[in-house]
Amino acid sequence: MFDYSLMHWTTFFSAALLLNISPGPDMAFILGQTAKGGKSAGLAAMFGIWSGAFVHALMAALGLSAVLASSATAFAVVKWAGAAYLIWLGLQSLCSKSSPFTAEAAHCALSQGKIWRQGLLVSVMNPKVAVFFLAFLPQFVVHGAGPIAAQLFLHGVLIIAVAGLVELPLVYLGARLSVYFRRHPAVGLWLDRTMGGVLVALGARLAASER
Repeated sequence: MFDYSLMHWTTFFSAALLLNISPGPDMAFILGQTAKGGKSAGLAAMFGIWSGAFVHALMAALGLSAVLASSATAFAVVKWAGAAYLIWLGLQSLCSKSSPFTAEAAHCALSQGKIWRQGLLVSVMNPKVAVFFLAFLPQFVVHGAGPIAAQLFLHGVLIIAVAGLVELPLVYLGARLSVYFRRHPAVGLWLDRTMGGVLVALGARLAASER
């Protein structure tokens, strides 16, 4: 089982790395939370995003993503819910009147559990991720290498593992930058608003997207 060639793994991991490097709501959310709450908040956001990706990998393996991809109604419902959630998160930052990097803001910061849940929702409520998994993973199914569902799930989990190569360094870099923003709250305020604008833009792009 899972008998693949070196060329197979080279192609897969190269594609997975390129896909994880491309910016999107997940990366914006992780960077934003890291800048606000430091390494612990960034890690919580990252694990939330990974948990959502795990759900998508499981759905692809079970065939549930096919339902989302084929049903216009299901896709629209998830798309609008995800877009609304991203825009809501972005507006919270855009409407902030004080820097999230002050001591008072740190005291009122979200718990790691809540950040994790937000990250989970950011990923799960993005139907484009579900459709991506459904379109991308079958390309690496090899006849005779094992059950199709198991192959899909394996490659889906490995995409998450590759994400660690990209997102973990970003979290540690962002944590270092957060120290600077605490010393310069005005800069931190505008960074928070900028990240809010990015989330709103990503939400609007998701709302305008087609399958």
